Amino acid sequence: MKVEGGAAESIRGNPCGAGAFACYPPDRLFNVQQMRYWQSKMLEEDVYSAIGEEGFNKLVAAFYRQVPTDSILGPMYPREDLTGAEYRMRTFLIGRFGGPPTYIQERGHPRLRMRHLTFQINQAARDRWMQLMTNALDETQLQPEADAILRAFFDGMSSFMMNS
Repeated sequence: MKVEGGAAESIRGNPCGAGAFACYPPDRLFNVQQMRYWQSKMLEEDVYSAIGEEGFNKLVAAFYRQVPTDSILGPMYPREDLTGAEYRMRTFLIGRFGGPPTYIQERGHPRLRMRHLTFQINQAARDRWMQLMTNALDETQLQPEADAILRAFFDGMSSFMMNS
């Protein structure tokens, strides 16, 4: 399958390409970062091996440094629980991307939408969250394939989390 912008043919043996969305017409496909993810030889579960706990520590710290002063996200995060929120995001991401399953051992299934229902996550909140996470990714300069996988994940997950 050929896609505008030079996407590869038959990625990982799938006649349409990689993943469930690969048979979509080009105008309904992904942005450049997402295409890099699908063309990557790295799998999601390999991200932890590539960047380690240190990479996730830096990424999550860079994100949460921006939150307290942000006009949209700041009010959603209780000041007394920023350290806890940072810990939960870090352990979730580490487990999600191939590291130790600490988050699941401590908290069970992530149930991310349920855990965030008390927050009004509209398009503006989603976009700001993505802006801060993009800033954090840019700051931390992670290994390129891991970076592409994380950007694609955050883009999709932030949209999934919208509830208003």
